[in-house]
Amino acid sequence: MVVAEYIDRLFTQFEPSLKEILTNNATLRDFKIGDMLMQTGQNMRSTVIIVEGTVKLYREGEDGQEFFMYYLQPGNACALSMICATKQQTSQVMAKAIQQTKALMIPIVLMDQLMRDYKTWYYFVIETYRTRFEELLFVIDNIAFKAMDERLAFYLKKQAADLSTKQLHLTHNQIASDLNTSREVISRLLKKMEQSGQIKMQRNYIEYLI
Repeated sequence: MVVAEYIDRLFTQFEPSLKEILTNNATLRDFKIGDMLMQTGQNMRSTVIIVEGTVKLYREGEDGQEFFMYYLQPGNACALSMICATKQQTSQVMAKAIQQTKALMIPIVLMDQLMRDYKTWYYFVIETYRTRFEELLFVIDNIAFKAMDERLAFYLKKQAADLSTKQLHLTHNQIASDLNTSREVISRLLKKMEQSGQIKMQRNYIEYLI
């Protein structure tokens, strides 16, 4: 599928002239599982829009520990890439492809023009910021107000919903990293969830049963 086809399929609300300028200027990039789309300290030259696959955004601590933020899926733009690109700042987050992914890369030189000349692009940017802000509030609420067993239950539920699968290919270490806790705590809580019938631990994945 070419750039114009992705834009027509995912962004029906865009004006024809906006679709045309994006088609003529955006480039399509492929990312394999594990490839990095953004890294801490990276200069951003493009705004990133996902058109296929799933990308995980997270913060990385000084000790290398990961802190999960949210996923980007088809039709989602990376709000942080918009901010960094327009202000010519470096990225403060990491973005990793967890599925085979295709992304539209929109040059930063277009940002002012798109925001000024196209209402549908302006509203798309505002909606992107709002959605990502709500995602971060969800993360903060889980950290500040929920016990670890509740956080784990919400995490697995959201993983199943976001990835559209009941088979969660997540290791105990990955979950512990995303929830900023220890592997031992996660293993103990997963065992309790299995005993209560919420999940079933398979050889290479966690089966979400709710």
